[in-house]
Amino acid sequence: MKSQDIRNTFLDFFKNKEHLIVPSAPMVVKNDPTLMFVNSGMAPFKEYFLGNSEPKKNRIADSQKCLRVSGKHNDLEEVGYDTYHHTLFEMLGNWSFGDYFKKEAIAWAWELLTDVYDIKKDMLYVTVFEGSDDKDNLEMDTEAYDIWKQYIAEDRILKGNKADNFWEMGDQGPCGPCSEIHVDIRSDEEKAKVDGKTLVNMDHPQVVEIWNLVFMQYNRKASGDLEVLPNKHIDTGMGFERLCTVLQGVQSNYDTDVFTPIIREIETITNSTYEDPETSDEKIDIAIRVISDHVRAVAFSIADGQLPSNTGAGYVIRRILRRAIRYGFTFLNQKEPFIYRLVDILSKKMGKAFPELKAQKQLIENVIKEEETSFLRTLEQGLILLDGIIKQAKDDTISGEKAFELYDTYGFPIDLTALILSEKDLKLDYKGFEEHLQIQKNRSRKASEMSTDDWTVLVDDSEQEFVGYDTLEVNVKITRYRKVTSKKDGEMFQLVFNLTPFYAEGGGQVGDKGYLQDTHGDVIYIVDTKKENNVIIHFAKNLPKHLNETFKAVVDEKQRYRTECNHTATHLLHQALREVLGDHVEQKGSAVHSKYLRFDFSHFSKLTLEELRDVENFVNARIEGKLPLQENRSVPMEQALQEGAMALFGEKYGDAVRTIRFGQSIELCGGTHVNNTSDIWHFKIRSEGAVAAGIRRIEAITNDAVKDFYFENNRAYFEMRDLLNNAQEPVKALQNLQAENSDLKKQIEQLLKDKAKNLKGDLKNEITEINAVQFLAKKVDLDAGGIKDLCFEIGSQYDNLFLLFGAENNGKAILSCYISKELVAAKDLNAGTIVRELGKHIQGGGGGQPFFATAGGKNPAGIAIALEAAKSYIE
Repeated sequence: MKSQDIRNTFLDFFKNKEHLIVPSAPMVVKNDPTLMFVNSGMAPFKEYFLGNSEPKKNRIADSQKCLRVSGKHNDLEEVGYDTYHHTLFEMLGNWSFGDYFKKEAIAWAWELLTDVYDIKKDMLYVTVFEGSDDKDNLEMDTEAYDIWKQYIAEDRILKGNKADNFWEMGDQGPCGPCSEIHVDIRSDEEKAKVDGKTLVNMDHPQVVEIWNLVFMQYNRKASGDLEVLPNKHIDTGMGFERLCTVLQGVQSNYDTDVFTPIIREIETITNSTYEDPETSDEKIDIAIRVISDHVRAVAFSIADGQLPSNTGAGYVIRRILRRAIRYGFTFLNQKEPFIYRLVDILSKKMGKAFPELKAQKQLIENVIKEEETSFLRTLEQGLILLDGIIKQAKDDTISGEKAFELYDTYGFPIDLTALILSEKDLKLDYKGFEEHLQIQKNRSRKASEMSTDDWTVLVDDSEQEFVGYDTLEVNVKITRYRKVTSKKDGEMFQLVFNLTPFYAEGGGQVGDKGYLQDTHGDVIYIVDTKKENNVIIHFAKNLPKHLNETFKAVVDEKQRYRTECNHTATHLLHQALREVLGDHVEQKGSAVHSKYLRFDFSHFSKLTLEELRDVENFVNARIEGKLPLQENRSVPMEQALQEGAMALFGEKYGDAVRTIRFGQSIELCGGTHVNNTSDIWHFKIRSEGAVAAGIRRIEAITNDAVKDFYFENNRAYFEMRDLLNNAQEPVKALQNLQAENSDLKKQIEQLLKDKAKNLKGDLKNEITEINAVQFLAKKVDLDAGGIKDLCFEIGSQYDNLFLLFGAENNGKAILSCYISKELVAAKDLNAGTIVRELGKHIQGGGGGQPFFATAGGKNPAGIAIALEAAKSYIE
């Protein structure tokens, strides 16, 4: 059975069991601060389990894209080394929200596996929760055990501990016992030797968990206590890739048609062979598995709107991609970008089930190729630096501090460092590396540490209404609150109201600020508004004194208005870019604040001045056209798309959506907007540049910010005219000044060259010989360019020359080191490494090539010490 048929069979089975089939949610999580990515099938449904929203139907089934690379569920380092762990995987799941429970979940799971998929019953084992004697003091799940006895022999029902058979979404939230279904795909001969039950949950590659049935019946509170949920739920997750392994009769997920097309493409591109019987090179096999897995994770993430970056979720994606690159670099000898070429076969094989891959194919290829090119340069630079460290090593062990510097500062992978060292019969001080890494982790963890108390419920009512489209002031009741403490923000309180005029951060728009006022006149300021699992949460520094009163909730009108101007401008900007540049332009992100707007979009080249002017003029023409807001708060999704509304990849939309129209611009949007484009007053682009391959960014301003911009520019213009003695043509006057300045610079450069030439004769007389090396270390009165010229002029007349010059310019220190190439080769000296070490004396750093390098620092007093220390390298 092909993978596409396996997926469809699962969905059809549960459709016949009256389940609503929903598409996979975007893998990149929004409006949930506890997750970066969807890491399990239940994550998109948290709001239903928490009781914050009502599902469309109490029975749902889907195939959800998941990513596990950080936190509690971290499979990254295992990927490639075994045959069943992945970064990205599909989780087939069926869900019951207060409807059916254990009896039906178990019966249907057994029916699907054994009757529909025709898996032999003697290949299966099940586990049930055995209970716990810790503070939770939970009893064994005898209910599940008794149900399983109806379908499978008792000796195949195994009792599992809390770690294996009690599922929790995190430190807080819904949880419960679970029943896992494991499959034994070993040969009959292997089964005769070892009983399969002894291999369950023992990380055996052929005895693996295939389906987990979670019985949600408790809620874990912040205190650690468990409370019984008012409604019981079912949450199941079956690994799609593992199921394909079983049904396609192979021994590895990588041997299924989910991966084999990608693997074949890797073999062709890299001229390598997967599981080559002649070479049996396991390192090549691991590398190919790593790459085939990681390209899927990276491609789906980019398709869902997450670009590689240096922070947050973007850093995770960059880390996955770089892991794939370095495996190709090290074991498949790939020194040029090649992973981007796998996107084509991936989109062909999975594009039907996940159309976003086809739609975003060009962007995915561009981004991956640029990341590959950049990291390969980093690897090349790291190899040079590592070579310098090796040459300076005093013994056969490289310090953990040096290895960590390579890793932390230059992004050079520690496993590649270890591999290169082992090839040269050198050792790595892993303990020292881990110590430095732990210090960094502790620093990061302390900076982001946060503790969250349980909700204190004042009104037992989960309903909440947003009224902020129509009013900025309304009377509210606080329904619940909790305290949150972090190192960054200190002690904060999160408040939930029965209704609210405050817009929660979303769709790029910043959350509202404002205040609460009670009947006594006391005021509590709302400093931010966010949404978590479909609940609007208001942040305050203090709690109101009288929590049970009715409060007047007031949004900061000026900030909201300025934000609305910028948000509406992003819609007009989107339309303008598509009009000026073409229909290939798609929004890839935005940030809408009260002071400015940022808009990311797909485009292949820098915008010309003419294009930028055309975009500005297009937007301002719509502002001058006084286009009224046409809002539809509930329109069927299909109808909205037929009317031309723009939907963004990576966003999660419901069946009914809100549309915003200004003239011909129509988009799906939940944000707030001006009533008429004339309210924006004017639109001005401040900057345009690249974010990633094929992604450009425009930053712009509107309304009061534009007025301030023109005021400041006007002020600067008149100040400039004053400096130019009120020249009637200030531009021409500046051009004359520039020409005069250029002439003077040339004269100064010639004077410095003459000075260096005269100095050269004196310095040559000061060169001394130490251990057959011509040596000079001296402080000179030249700039960096003059010193460089001096070094190479003297160097051209000597072999075995070691020069170190120091200089002080504008209160800063400069060190320049020159070493003859013959000396570099003969004595393993490296100017870059030396100048970096000596740079510590001037409280700075630097680098360069083995024969010439420079360092800069803020401590001129250290120049003399550095010059004296230079002798140690040749003595």
